[in-house]
Amino acid sequence: MDGELLIQPVERAVFLILAFVAFGLELWAVVDCVRHRANAFEATGKRTKMFWLALTGGAVFIGGISLYSTLSVGGSGGFFSTLGLFGLAAVVAASVYLADVRPAVKDAGRGGSRNMGPYGPW
Repeated sequence: MDGELLIQPVERAVFLILAFVAFGLELWAVVDCVRHRANAFEATGKRTKMFWLALTGGAVFIGGISLYSTLSVGGSGGFFSTLGLFGLAAVVAASVYLADVRPAVKDAGRGGSRNMGPYGPW
């Protein structure tokens, strides 16, 4: 049996899993951004809520195109695939929001760090 016939279904499954995980991450970022108040973003010294909504909304749009291309053609190449230029940029934008902005905005939304010990929250 030809090796290519063995690898193609595995490769397609990996790209499909990556596309779903990336789209889920991007969707989580935009939904979380919508949930927080605009003044919480300014209170933490981060960019405005509209900036992060545009960035994460664009990431969801690119992620949707990436997911569609993976479902329809296999998505193993091109700018809009999960591992393409725009697909990776969308994942990075959502990841930056979730790793940097979300904890700060979440903490500001609770009124600051009331229960902070010397090494973190209690």
